[in-house]
Amino acid sequence: MSKIRKLKPPLTELDINTKDGGFYNGFSTAVAVPAKIIISILVVWAIFWPIQSGAVLNGFNAFILQNFAAWYIWVVAFFIVVCFVLAVWPAAGRLNLGLDHEKPEFSNFSWFSMMFGAGIGVGMLTWAVAEPVSHFGSNPETIMGLTTGGAADNVRMAYKWSFLHWGFSAWACYAICGLSLAFFSYRRGLPLTIRSGLTPLFGQSLAGILGHVIDVVAVVATILGVAQTLGFGVDQFVAGLSRIGIGGLADAEGAATTTGIIIALTVIMGLSTLSALSGVGKGIKWLSNINMALSIVLLGFFIIFGATWFGFNAMFIGLWDYVLALPELSLTVFRSDGVEGSESFLLAQWQGWWPVFYWAWWIAFAPFVGLFLARISRGRTIREFVLGALIVPALMCFVWFAWAGGTAINLELNGAANGVIFDAANGDKIFAMTEFMLSPISEWLAWGMALLIVFLLMTFLVTSADSAVLIVNTINAAGDEGPKSRPHILFWGVALALVVAGLLISGGTTAIQTAMVIGALPFSVVMALMALALLKAIYNDTRREKAGVPTTHDNIEGATGNGLAPGLGVPAE
Repeated sequence: MSKIRKLKPPLTELDINTKDGGFYNGFSTAVAVPAKIIISILVVWAIFWPIQSGAVLNGFNAFILQNFAAWYIWVVAFFIVVCFVLAVWPAAGRLNLGLDHEKPEFSNFSWFSMMFGAGIGVGMLTWAVAEPVSHFGSNPETIMGLTTGGAADNVRMAYKWSFLHWGFSAWACYAICGLSLAFFSYRRGLPLTIRSGLTPLFGQSLAGILGHVIDVVAVVATILGVAQTLGFGVDQFVAGLSRIGIGGLADAEGAATTTGIIIALTVIMGLSTLSALSGVGKGIKWLSNINMALSIVLLGFFIIFGATWFGFNAMFIGLWDYVLALPELSLTVFRSDGVEGSESFLLAQWQGWWPVFYWAWWIAFAPFVGLFLARISRGRTIREFVLGALIVPALMCFVWFAWAGGTAINLELNGAANGVIFDAANGDKIFAMTEFMLSPISEWLAWGMALLIVFLLMTFLVTSADSAVLIVNTINAAGDEGPKSRPHILFWGVALALVVAGLLISGGTTAIQTAMVIGALPFSVVMALMALALLKAIYNDTRREKAGVPTTHDNIEGATGNGLAPGLGVPAE
């Protein structure tokens, strides 16, 4: 008998213990309780011992940057390779992320809107202007003396590095998580939790302590990753409120005051909790479509009335430079010689501030975005998923950076803005730029554009927060998205707000950034294993198909809910 004929069906059962009654009815207390305890300790620690917590977090952060920077660089490069392999691999690309007959639940527009809004929309409003401007002033090429900071010869470098941070690398992190979870949940019938993506490697052992630890790590990483996004968003939201005439929320330097932080978080988290209670198909879909439409309006303003030709050149020349340099940029690790101020020291420092920080951010964001992408992508093929979730959003980010950031650079490069944009805080740069462009025409136009950006920012923040709350509850409930999780939505809405408030008050966005980089490290290992597990599962499924062995839970005898009589059992992958 040939080896291929001995293949058995894949694992389709993963029994995760959940409570049958009480406050935690339907939830895995082995996941929900430890996750809540860890987050609660972090909040109390940050608020009541801000100096001590800041020192400890900074110490851990320095250790990680010194010892694990290369790991972050290389593991994200691995994710990109895996995504493209799955897209071009015929046996993988044609597979439906669901049962073979299933069709997508959402239209392409709604799918892309929810994906973009939850995945990266908030960052666009802050960094589409701020990051090209920052790299225009300093980047590895300026450190090495190859270009001049703030000069015309540095424009291409500014975009090469901006595109690296917001391009394929970011979306590959999301795609790996999303592909893995959709594949194992909708084709195998396994719970919609992070641990399900590791079943080809660890089998039924994931129903126990190992699986609980993995899901707790995912919940903590999610909360910290979303907290990073909300931290930037709160600063920018307060800056926007100040621009439209609501004063007293920011200090003289433009940073949000404690009052400003509390008011902003109350508005954002209140609306996000209401949206989360309505579910994906209602509140989140509705808000996502609104902020996508407003994003198109704002982007159209920059393209038509901004630096149109400058942005066009930045887009296509920057994209060319980025694609050509991607292999090198994805693998290069700058190592410090330990001499403060030396070229190697500055390059390693810059990499820690930018690529390593971003890779940690995207990885910490991945359990949230990945689970959300899996939820909204059922019925799509792997190839369709990769093209839609990797390439299209990356191109959208490039368009934003080219015309929004390009307009800012052009206005400063030709001397028109005279430092108005460059000197503004990162969160305030987009407001400073639109005000500079419109106030000579009409103060009311400038005010109206600031109001539009504030509203757009609010919808992006609400969409990110409500999606995160739903995802955390889904993980805690062993993949169950049912209404029984609704009382816990309120807890996680409040918890997320307190994490952001506590870390902002104690150490600003730097404290959130530090906590997030630390929290992302263990989950990066989980994600690498998820990628390997997915490749193994698809390879084994190709062998099963040749042998006539079923690969989806609806065709496997003994699988839950398929209506077939038991008989084959549930073997390991």
